[in-house]
Amino acid sequence: MTVSPTTPVNAQASDTILARIADILATRLPARGGDPATSYVAKLFSKGPDAALKKIGEEATELVMAVKDGQADRIVAETADLWFHCLVVLTEHGLRPEQVLAELARREGVSGLQEKASRNL
Repeated sequence: MTVSPTTPVNAQASDTILARIADILATRLPARGGDPATSYVAKLFSKGPDAALKKIGEEATELVMAVKDGQADRIVAETADLWFHCLVVLTEHGLRPEQVLAELARREGVSGLQEKASRNL
């Protein structure tokens, strides 16, 4: 299915996709037998945490450039790349996307200025 930037996506399906990707990423951890010779993610893990952090920086920069160019298809693709590499980092730290979604849900309906001020206490 091709999704345009204006195509609505079922939130429940999005949650499930993130959970499924996280489950797959967990199988690529060295402790679970991830093989750097056959898996991009296992290769990232084998290089240490800086490898995934570098990819996040690269993907964030590519997303900024796509936004500046106003290319909707690239914005979607680069956002997917960025989210993917964020999921890799979550996995490295034993965290799950559901935890991030719970944090977003906690913030829902709270002014961004109010939420930020509450973190500076």
